[in-house]
Amino acid sequence: MGSLVADRKPHVVCIPYPAQGHVTLMLKLAKLLHFKCFHITYVNTKFNNQRLLNFRGSDALKDLPDFCFETIPDGLPPSDLNATQDIPALCESILKNCLSPFKNLVLRLNESAESTDTPPITCIISDGVMTLP
Repeated sequence: MGSLVADRKPHVVCIPYPAQGHVTLMLKLAKLLHFKCFHITYVNTKFNNQRLLNFRGSDALKDLPDFCFETIPDGLPPSDLNATQDIPALCESILKNCLSPFKNLVLRLNESAESTDTPPITCIISDGVMTLP
């Protein structure tokens, strides 16, 4: 069971549409919320998460208390991290492939809140383009 402080801390899950401008702006919003004492889970596609690690280094996602990064697949085949993904294919793939992994992630996060100091999810923020049916 989590601590009293962790139980009271709001837990926001941020999930941007996996295009560069969306990812960057959602990360800025997540950092602002974190600064205001929110627990943050930032959800990125595996492809974009790897790009972030390659660009900022493997330590880019470490040592931020109460700021966690999680990934879900985008459903596309592996591609060159230095190339932009095929946007029409990405749009179609997200509609077909992201909902189930995202639901599973939300369930896992809430279930783990019962046995860790991570608070249960309070709200989910996605941008206007990230529509999961």
